[in-house]
Amino acid sequence: MENLVLFSQFTDEKLFILDLIICIVLIISLTVLLFIYSKKNYGVFIVCGSLALSAICLIFGLTLTGIITLLISIILCVTFMFTNIAEFRRFFIKSNPTSIKKSKTSAKVKKEELYRIIDSTVHSLSRSKTGAIITFERNTNMDDIIKSGTIINAPVTQELLETIFYKGTRLHDGAVVIRGNMILAASVYYTPTTRALTGKYGSRHRAAFGISEITDSVTVVVSEETGRISIAYNGNLESVSVDSFLREFTDLMSIDN
Repeated sequence: MENLVLFSQFTDEKLFILDLIICIVLIISLTVLLFIYSKKNYGVFIVCGSLALSAICLIFGLTLTGIITLLISIILCVTFMFTNIAEFRRFFIKSNPTSIKKSKTSAKVKKEELYRIIDSTVHSLSRSKTGAIITFERNTNMDDIIKSGTIINAPVTQELLETIFYKGTRLHDGAVVIRGNMILAASVYYTPTTRALTGKYGSRHRAAFGISEITDSVTVVVSEETGRISIAYNGNLESVSVDSFLREFTDLMSIDN
C-alpha cells in the first residue's frame, strides 16, 4: 500500500514536471506566434489553436498548461477584437440585410445619376460641336493607360467635363477616363487603330476604336466637325443619334455587369 502511495506521488510529480515543461514551451511558442501575428495577421488561427490546446490539456490532466492556455486564449481573443474592431463593425454592417438593400439601391441611384450627367453632357457637346472622347472603364483595369495623361480624381460633373474639352484648355486634346463616378484622368492618349475605317473618321475616332480593341471599356466620341456622336466598344464603332444615345450607352454599360 505504501509503495502504491509512493508510486502515485512519483507519478504526480512527473506529471507536474511535464505540465510545467509544456507550459514553458507553450508560452515561448505563443510569444513567437504573437510576433508573427503582428506582421501577418494570423490572429484567428492563434486564438482557435490556443483554445483547442487548452481543451486537450485539461482532458489529459495537464491542469497548469490548460489554465494558462485558456487565459492566453481569452487575452488573445479580446486583443484581436479590439485591434480589429473596424473590421468587425464593417462585417456586421455588410451582413445586415437592410444595409445590403440600401447599398444596392444607392449604387443604382449613383449609376442612374452618372448616366443622366453623361447624357446631358454629350447632348451639350454635340450641339456646340465640341470635340470629346470619354472612356468608361469596366472590367479591364486602365491604370497603366492613364499614365500618359493628367490625373484628375474628381467626381463626374457636366461642368467639369465641358471645361476639360473646351478648346482653350490644355487638357482638351486627349481622352477623359472615368471609373465609377470619378474622373480618373484627362488628356490621355491612346494608340489609334491600324484598321481601315469606312467613312470619315478623325483622330479621336481612331483612338476610341483602338482602345476598344484592347479593353472592354465603352468610349463615347463627339465629332468637333459635325457634332456626331459615336460609341466604341469591343472593336466596333457605331454612330448614334442624340435621341437614342442614352439607351445605346446604357445597354453597352450593362453588358456582363
